[in-house]
Amino acid sequence: MPRIITIANQKGGVGKTTTAVNLAASLAAAERRTLLIDVDPQGNAGSALGIARDEVEASVYEALLDGVPLADVVRKTELKFLDLAPASRHLVGAELELADVSGRERRLADAVAAIASEYEYVLIDCPPSLGLLTLNGLVAAQGVIIPLQCEYFALEGLADVLRTIDLVKEQANPGLLVDGIVLTMHAANNLAQQVEDEIRKHFRREVFKTVIPRNVRLSESPSHGKPILLYDVASKGCQSYLELAREVVKRADRLGKAA
Repeated sequence: MPRIITIANQKGGVGKTTTAVNLAASLAAAERRTLLIDVDPQGNAGSALGIARDEVEASVYEALLDGVPLADVVRKTELKFLDLAPASRHLVGAELELADVSGRERRLADAVAAIASEYEYVLIDCPPSLGLLTLNGLVAAQGVIIPLQCEYFALEGLADVLRTIDLVKEQANPGLLVDGIVLTMHAANNLAQQVEDEIRKHFRREVFKTVIPRNVRLSESPSHGKPILLYDVASKGCQSYLELAREVVKRADRLGKAA
């Protein structure tokens, strides 16, 4: 059974796409067949893998609105075990177009269901909002990974995400779980450590042990169209995501046995 995981946080600039891209690449490096689905109209997950949003012909938009099979949208990447279902500029208006569509919150779930068995992991990168595209990501998933920046207002943003997940569980996807909270952009200072301690105190089981540091090489890699794994494998950022992937696999294996 594949594990379908949505990477979500309604707050921008928390390392959401960075986590989606580099976690997917790290899973692929471990020879886990992985599909990354980009439902963010900005298309940054694709550009971080060398596939520019404006050069895409068939995209997630066509899968959501026109019923094009997701298999026809998928592109290969530089990594043998990593495929991408890219976004396109047309996704900008998708939420308005989906508003009047029957079963609008299940469009992505239906598209993913037809292709999921070909992969061990399906990761969905959502926009930094709690609109219809993110709702589609949450309804399609079995689990959610929440990237959380180590800053003062982190807990407030986390509360909003958790409320949304609870609503989705009640109304559309009762099996949805929080697979984990990953602390990102961790600076080596007292404030970041205090925030980490506070979050771990409140969410001891959910928070991954791995912490993603602030890392220049990690910030540079998207501009070269490469995940950090192919840009600087020795960097702290890369090693952190490889370690996070190991944790994700262990948790997914546990959840699979418990199911």
